[in-house]
Amino acid sequence: MKQTTEQRYYHTVEKALAFIQHNRHEQPSLANIAEHCAVSEFHFQRIFNQWAGVSPKQFLQSLTKEQARTRLLNGDSLLQASNDSGLSSSSRLHDLFVTLEAVTPGQIKSGGAGVDFYCGVHSTPFGDCFIANTERGIHRLDFIMPDSSIEFHLNKLHHEWPQANINHRPDLTQAIIQTSFSKSEKSSPLKLWVKGSQFQFKVWEALIRIPEGALCSYRSIAEAIDKPLAARAVGSAIASNTVALLIPCHRVIQASGTLGNYRWGAQRKQALVGMEACKQNR
Repeated sequence: MKQTTEQRYYHTVEKALAFIQHNRHEQPSLANIAEHCAVSEFHFQRIFNQWAGVSPKQFLQSLTKEQARTRLLNGDSLLQASNDSGLSSSSRLHDLFVTLEAVTPGQIKSGGAGVDFYCGVHSTPFGDCFIANTERGIHRLDFIMPDSSIEFHLNKLHHEWPQANINHRPDLTQAIIQTSFSKSEKSSPLKLWVKGSQFQFKVWEALIRIPEGALCSYRSIAEAIDKPLAARAVGSAIASNTVALLIPCHRVIQASGTLGNYRWGAQRKQALVGMEACKQNR
């Protein structure tokens, strides 16, 4: 599979973010970071500008706790965001229109009999991702971690849906990836077909309402779904999300401004949050 320039650069960016996090108390210089990534300082600057559209300094500033706190929405603000006029709103210019449909108990009981899955692995600006799509909608979108592979994800899908027809057809999933990662006002709406409880769906629907560039705390999500004391349960529902990016769980952080954990890796969350913040500031 041929990698794009953005995807190749992401590996350098991820390595740099991990180094910065590990040495955060020493505040490494740009030269130190470039040396760790085995590139010249000039080339590192160039990579970052090509990948993020901004300098490393600007990108890292967007990830500070102070900057993150300025982008936090409270519960009321999130509810207001859901009333925005969709993609015509300037604050939601880069957002996709995403709808959720629940897998039914009957479909689960049948093991997916009669369901056709079309799967593929594709390069993205944030690393390779695995996608499983159906006629009803996208079922999974996973960033591939260093210790996994397409076989791992296909086997997992087979285990979850033993009676389904699972087909490796990246030619049929490429367009979805292009829509998901190259967002514009003309992007087609995307449907998701996912498993979850009623509570999980409320949480995921709240996540979809967070505009690109904004962030929410776990408590704000709990308030937005009228469960103000359920922040811990909200965290569990977020951790159960199986559709990266489109259900944007990366936009949920701690109230202190700390980005916190992410199913697909802490550095990837930093990259996603930082990229979205930089887009809003251009």
